[in-house]
Amino acid sequence: MKSVAICGSRRFKQEIRAFAKRLKDLGAVVHEPYLYDNEAKHLSSDEKKFVALGLTHDHFYKIRVADVVFVYNKDRYCGNSTTLEIGFAVASGKPLYALSEDDEICRHVLFREVLATPEEFMKRL
Repeated sequence: MKSVAICGSRRFKQEIRAFAKRLKDLGAVVHEPYLYDNEAKHLSSDEKKFVALGLTHDHFYKIRVADVVFVYNKDRYCGNSTTLEIGFAVASGKPLYALSEDDEICRHVLFREVLATPEEFMKRL
């Protein structure tokens, strides 16, 4: 079975978790992002930068080892970190799929297909 790295904004944390769980239930190997809430609020500015660097490289590793990347861009929203991850995935030669269309044409043209459910996505793997 192919593996998938999921990229998306932490504002969709619960939905991404549910989407990933459904993919796992369907047999996929899923590499999920670490979507923190306010765990870092007590950290100093330097500590926050260090944590952000670690999380960024952790997710780049997940993208690198996955066969494909799924962008969870609910309501066409794609934030800065997700845009960065899309660029990394493209540079790594990973096929990209997305949940919804994207208003930004430079991102949209990178998606192979827009698929609204885990079941639709699994048919492509």
